[in-house]
Amino acid sequence: MELENKATALWSNFLNVKMPQIRTFHMTWFAFFSCFFAWFGIAPLMSVVRDELMLTKDQIGWAIIGSVSITIFARLFIGWLCDRIGPRKAYTWLLVIGSLPVMGIGLSWNFESFLLFRVLIGGIGASFVITQYHTTVMFAPNVVGQANATSAGWGNLGGGVTQFVMPLLFSVFVVGFGFSEAVGWRLSMVVVGVIILLIGIAYFFLTQDAPDGNFDDLRAQNRMPEKKKVTGNYMNALKDPRVWVLFVIYGSCFGIELTVNNVAALYFADYFDLSLVAAGFVAASFGLMNLFARTLGGVFGDNFGALWGLKGRSFWLFICLLFEGIALIIFSQMQVLFLALPSLIVFSLFTQMAEGATYSVVPFINKKALGAVAGVVGAGGNAGAVLAGFLFKNMIDWSEAFQVLGIVVACASFLAFFVRFSTRQEDEERAAFAIANIETLRRRAEKANAALEHGLNALEARRPQAAQDGQPAE
Repeated sequence: MELENKATALWSNFLNVKMPQIRTFHMTWFAFFSCFFAWFGIAPLMSVVRDELMLTKDQIGWAIIGSVSITIFARLFIGWLCDRIGPRKAYTWLLVIGSLPVMGIGLSWNFESFLLFRVLIGGIGASFVITQYHTTVMFAPNVVGQANATSAGWGNLGGGVTQFVMPLLFSVFVVGFGFSEAVGWRLSMVVVGVIILLIGIAYFFLTQDAPDGNFDDLRAQNRMPEKKKVTGNYMNALKDPRVWVLFVIYGSCFGIELTVNNVAALYFADYFDLSLVAAGFVAASFGLMNLFARTLGGVFGDNFGALWGLKGRSFWLFICLLFEGIALIIFSQMQVLFLALPSLIVFSLFTQMAEGATYSVVPFINKKALGAVAGVVGAGGNAGAVLAGFLFKNMIDWSEAFQVLGIVVACASFLAFFVRFSTRQEDEERAAFAIANIETLRRRAEKANAALEHGLNALEARRPQAAQDGQPAE
């Protein structure tokens, strides 16, 4: 699928929400932010939940695994659904339905009920695939890497913000309104669920599937493949070994981020003896790097692509993963807070740049099955989180678990060299990249000419008045 009229610039049009591409960009990252916030909203409150429901360390481990396991299947399905009904409807339904378990977790009364809702909440993690899909169909090759990376990075930011906002919201209910702690954490999740529901409704009315309209209209105009071809393209994408290499690679970066979001607050509370709020703030520093780190990964991915083509994007991905693994090994050895915090931040930087670098490659694997590729690779992130979660299920010391993960990530970085492209595709993408850059320059020239013409017209308008006043027109 190759849609027309994609935006060739992001930052120069950043506030022009009249453009459907820019309006969609802002809605996608904000919707993903809210989903990520809700997905991990319970994580910084786990010390309170643990005491009330009397959860063991083993049960907490199962909750961590459960929260990311169902997302594997949800992401595989949502990619196919995007190709079929469009990202606008897919996102709306996901947000509306996903809000129910977010609010429903407040009804938990024991480990089994808590685990059930924790697993169901994981379904909203599929929002990532829609976010990447929607920005990919809206932006041209010269900026698609940074558009994907920024929308996903700012969305992932919700995983950091929730680490300190949820304890504060919990404190408002407990200290401000006088509710018990058992009621406070439940009400906090209800508030988040209501917000998710409202954003889902807004997404339907404020976005469209593609630059030129919605998928239903484009199919009626024969400008898109028919729905019946979606499944065939999906199966063809699954046969591409590069998709599965990226599946593993994304598990080595995003899977690690999911794991850290789940365990960071508890890790710093137990290993560094911090309070609930303090541990939340420290853990938040990991997620807050998404404000710019993932964008950097996408920007450099586009730049490497401009210099060395598609193979340049793959090489940048290797660099990010290798340094992520090294940084994680270093973090695992830190035993005092003033060393652990900066090493956590450096580790976070390379983790999120690797995620951005991954999705600067994804749009070029198979354009006829974009949803399939985005879904499978996205599912790899959660598969990695599930496997990593077993290390934190009372198997070994958590610092040792981080060290093992660092070694695995460093080894996985070399898989990036297996993401290769044919000479024909390299040439086609170089041509498309050049065309997009030319279009960007043309539009900038048009704006400059319009500004110059406006200035000349203003000068001409001043001449009669200047002559009447006996002064020269400037």
